[in-house]
Amino acid sequence: MSVTPERKAELITTHARTKGDTGSAEVQVAILSERIANLTEHFKTHKKDNHSRRGLLKMVSQRRRLLDHLKDVDDGRYTALIGTLGLRR
Repeated sequence: MSVTPERKAELITTHARTKGDTGSAEVQVAILSERIANLTEHFKTHKKDNHSRRGLLKMVSQRRRLLDHLKDVDDGRYTALIGTLGLRR
């Protein structure tokens, strides 16, 4: 259900702005998107898992806040990120 360390390292290298960048909004949104996708798959078989559903909703709102911040700071980076991740917006 969680992101494996190999997958997380791959996401960091793909979306990092500079070498060793792990805290930029792009990296955080990419990791959150991976976790959200994993939880969405989890809910296909565990429909009544409401405790995890609450965590999913918190992750979605955190990703939304990060994307809103990124759009305010740099609209070009925002559009590139949502295009790369395939997010609707």
